[in-house]
Amino acid sequence: MTTGDNKKYKIFIVDDDKFLLDMYSMKFTENSFTVEIAFGSTEALEKLQEGLKPDIILLDIVMPTMDGFELLGEIKKRRLAEGAVIIILSNLGQQEDIEKGVQLGADGYIIKASSTPTEVVNKVLEISKSKTPPGGGAS
Repeated sequence: MTTGDNKKYKIFIVDDDKFLLDMYSMKFTENSFTVEIAFGSTEALEKLQEGLKPDIILLDIVMPTMDGFELLGEIKKRRLAEGAVIIILSNLGQQEDIEKGVQLGADGYIIKASSTPTEVVNKVLEISKSKTPPGGGAS
């Protein structure tokens, strides 16, 4: 399955689990995404400060040093990756976690444990298309 339109999204996947980074990286590449990854929040922040401009950021919450909520706050505060669709992908599925993510500016929230990798790709596309105007987003 491809993205369904001619847009090739650049997705930035941030997680501290190497297996999951590899798996999601492969799954999104198979679905015509350009994939960038960061092993944890510190590396993610460095890449964004260096000028990485993804269309979509897929962000884990539970990470050492700086959790995903803190990273999301920093991205918003420093105006990094403006225009990017930010989606939390976490095993934290409590309503208060979801609400906190949305309050911090996340565009979507996917619970890892209840989604297959294919479902994650489909949900990311669904959220991105609802947030990105036609022809919009970074190139």
